[in-house]
Amino acid sequence: MLHGREVPDPYRWLEDRDSAETRDWLAAQDALFHAAVDGLPGRDRLRARLTELLGAGHVGTPVWRGGRLFQTRRDPAQEHAVLVTTDPDGTERVLVDPMALDDAGTTTLDGWQPDKEGRRVAYKISRGGDEESLLYVLDAATGAPVEGPIDRARYSSVAWLPGGEAYYYVRRLPPEDVPDGEDQYHRRVYLHRVGADPAEDAEIFGDGRDKTNYYGASVSRDGRWLTISASQGTAPRNDLWIADLAASSPDKPALRAVQEGVDAETGLYVGRDGRAYVFTDRDAPRSRLCVTDPSDPAPQTWRDLIPQDPEAVLTDFAILDDLDRPVLLAAWTRHAIGEITVHDLASGERVGTVPTPGLGSVGGFSERPEGGHEAWFSYTDNVTPARVLRYDARTGETATWAAPPGTVDVPRIETKQVAFTSRDGTTVRMLVMARPGADGPRPAVLYGYGGFNVPLTPGYSASVLAWVEAGGVYAIANLRGGSEEGEEWHRAGMREHKQNVFDDCHAAAVALVAGGWTTPDRLAVSGGSNGGLLVGAVLTQRPELYRAVVCSAPLLDMVRYEKFGLGRTWNDEYGTADDPGELEWLLSYSPYHHVREGVAYPAVLFTVFDEDTRVDPLHGRKMCAALQHATASDAPVLLRNEEQVGHAARSVSRSVDLMTDTLSFMAAQTGLDLG
Repeated sequence: MLHGREVPDPYRWLEDRDSAETRDWLAAQDALFHAAVDGLPGRDRLRARLTELLGAGHVGTPVWRGGRLFQTRRDPAQEHAVLVTTDPDGTERVLVDPMALDDAGTTTLDGWQPDKEGRRVAYKISRGGDEESLLYVLDAATGAPVEGPIDRARYSSVAWLPGGEAYYYVRRLPPEDVPDGEDQYHRRVYLHRVGADPAEDAEIFGDGRDKTNYYGASVSRDGRWLTISASQGTAPRNDLWIADLAASSPDKPALRAVQEGVDAETGLYVGRDGRAYVFTDRDAPRSRLCVTDPSDPAPQTWRDLIPQDPEAVLTDFAILDDLDRPVLLAAWTRHAIGEITVHDLASGERVGTVPTPGLGSVGGFSERPEGGHEAWFSYTDNVTPARVLRYDARTGETATWAAPPGTVDVPRIETKQVAFTSRDGTTVRMLVMARPGADGPRPAVLYGYGGFNVPLTPGYSASVLAWVEAGGVYAIANLRGGSEEGEEWHRAGMREHKQNVFDDCHAAAVALVAGGWTTPDRLAVSGGSNGGLLVGAVLTQRPELYRAVVCSAPLLDMVRYEKFGLGRTWNDEYGTADDPGELEWLLSYSPYHHVREGVAYPAVLFTVFDEDTRVDPLHGRKMCAALQHATASDAPVLLRNEEQVGHAARSVSRSVDLMTDTLSFMAAQTGLDLG
């Protein structure tokens, strides 16, 4: 009973992963899954092709410190990307190799940050998919360990002070110091001196604030300015403070508010010219870039440098100041497609554009911290593995700086951006990919996410290419809830407006059928995490629209989601069952609570990950049991439960295994011949 309302929960017993009943149920589900999937046709060929398509490997954008270069790279035969450094003389070394730490492939590199001089590197690793990052420091010149591990550093930023002897970071309080069940919360910002006992670190910020707060810290290049950001869970707003470390001690910085209690997201970066660059969506849902004096950064002092664009969303910027006329590069997405413009640094006047190879995505701006005329950024599209491009502001030329280390034979595909109308008249877009010249309805996959301000922009995907190469159609929908059209687009798909996301997905399915791309009996819908919630909702709301569903790492019981994993950090996105009115929002679509006996549901494959500490696998277990009991169709409802892996990063071979299972399942249900 919640707020006087009876809420059914017949499979609550499956929340206990360690009970004998749940273990027996999982064993039976595992047998059912393998019996249904292992013998599907074309799997060996598909697995081999996916491995080939992932053979391009990976190359990351460079980070320069003190003449030394740092970047991640994955060669074709490697399971994980490694962190490498290149000395000024060209000597290259591997600094962190997850496989060297764990040959089982279950250890992942979660993040890294060199100090300002390039002499030391802080890095984070986690094991078994739990994302419980351990923080270490190593010597960049030798690779030798300096210190670590520091535990409870999940999602921590690292902000080095000049000299590489101290840094700010974020750490959770010890479990014994917080109430039961709250050990994933209660973060604080600390100042750590290299070699000191972390238990003696100076606590800088966070005491007395909301237990779900996430914090970020950064220090300007010259070491003078410290900024600290705080956001309550994943709420689309933050508070921001700045301290002048020349006027106060680093272990007791005199923080002053830049923004507090404002419904907007704002970041502040102090440039080499001494100006504070303020990146914000305050009074600008598509974002703008302002400048101000860091000693007086109150909002009334902000001056627009790059105003809000009426159509494109500002996403990033870089400063190139070793020029007669210094410039600023601004990265944008226009209806999910990336572009870059060039502006006069002093006035913001637009003076040019940076050419890109096609209709794709740009990101990861990098520049030399001591100043320069070059910028590096990543580029990818649906047929191009991510590569690093270099822009030279002196010549205006853009060229490939680093290609992925492997070569791959990419199939020809044709991509179209299709606009369609959702239930309330809103125009929504999706990218539809198919083989050139193909005609008539074909097996199709519709993929979506629709939440947390996350955009779905063009990118290289082995699973998409393998599906299209086999003769299928793959569509990626830019649903409300993402950031493809700015913060208003996000908010139109959250909280009480969440149904808009599902309506957009239904409309995308209808548009694919109306456009002759596919038919309902040849259409699969796929999504993971918040996208798993999406497909769980659409399969219960419009089961006749879809032949198959792949629902990965999903949220599905929206009444109890806050009680598990990181659920309490998401209640600004969804609402909370603790509030009677918000409970009604959640119950209006909660997939688990909308399963009805006697309905002919499509074929469903749930993929869950046993060490997922973000979205508890209990959601997939409960929904699977409910659908198996209720469905009136002969279509299978299956659960793929994977151990020693979590919500995000995984090895290449595990990725290939997962893609093989999901794609072969959808192919068998929609009639795609994998050969």
